[in-house]
Amino acid sequence: MITLQQKMAEHGFESNERYDYIVRCLQSIPGPALRCLNVEGEPGRRKTAFANALANSMDAVHILYHDFTQEEPLPAPKPVNPGGEEQNGKEEPPAGLFDRIMNDACAFSEADKTILILDQLQAADFKDHIRIYRFLIEHEWHYRDTAFYANRKNLLVFLISEEPLYHSLQKHSFKVWVKAGSLRDAPFKPVDFQLGPEAEPLMAGLHELFQQLNVFPTHSEYKKILHDIGRHVHSAEDLKNSIYGWTEGIDRGLLYSDELNGLFQRIMPLIATFIGIEESLELTSADIPSVKAPT
Repeated sequence: MITLQQKMAEHGFESNERYDYIVRCLQSIPGPALRCLNVEGEPGRRKTAFANALANSMDAVHILYHDFTQEEPLPAPKPVNPGGEEQNGKEEPPAGLFDRIMNDACAFSEADKTILILDQLQAADFKDHIRIYRFLIEHEWHYRDTAFYANRKNLLVFLISEEPLYHSLQKHSFKVWVKAGSLRDAPFKPVDFQLGPEAEPLMAGLHELFQQLNVFPTHSEYKKILHDIGRHVHSAEDLKNSIYGWTEGIDRGLLYSDELNGLFQRIMPLIATFIGIEESLELTSADIPSVKAPT
């Protein structure tokens, strides 16, 4: 049976973290308020990737997304009255993107599982924070003189912001922290990459390196690094480039720091043994330069 972790990877978010517990808590939030998930984390769009992958992995029929930094389209030009007479009454401007998607979320939730993702909330007017809070409590979205009703059984709300949420809104949201990279140690073994026991010394050296870097590649990232090691890596600088090139959330300054040179010196012979190079490599400090990350 495919796991939530695998489903999320298929939808573009790969991590060594498992979020099954988060989902169980979210789906069973007690009380009458709409269920809401606050996706927190370091600045960047990884939180957005997480929310979209999670939504697609929860088998929702409708996934609605709104970004508060998105510019509103210009209103359509009004038709000219050929008779030159003013029309009776006043023409109201069309609903904005935010109100339209809130109305849609309510409508879809009447019959189907629906997930509403509201992104970049720090760009929203504070009045909209209050409106969202009231929506969670009352299950009603008010627009002009109309109220739209949400079905709590079917609707989940995901909130993403680069700044703290309005206090009352936060109190009714379950928080999850999304890291910039995968910081959960995944004890991969050679068999995970169709390799034999000859890869164990190399993978042990790489594991020590990842511990020093405080970041651990996901399966696909690790597989790409091993691919480069088997075909392209001929120096410590090559290895650094591949690790930085494939590993999300890595501290490039630490990767290229002097303090890790000794560890790279120990790993390079392991690579030579792994790929079957017969001649011994006499590594010196000159062979493994301290390459500074460009500023």
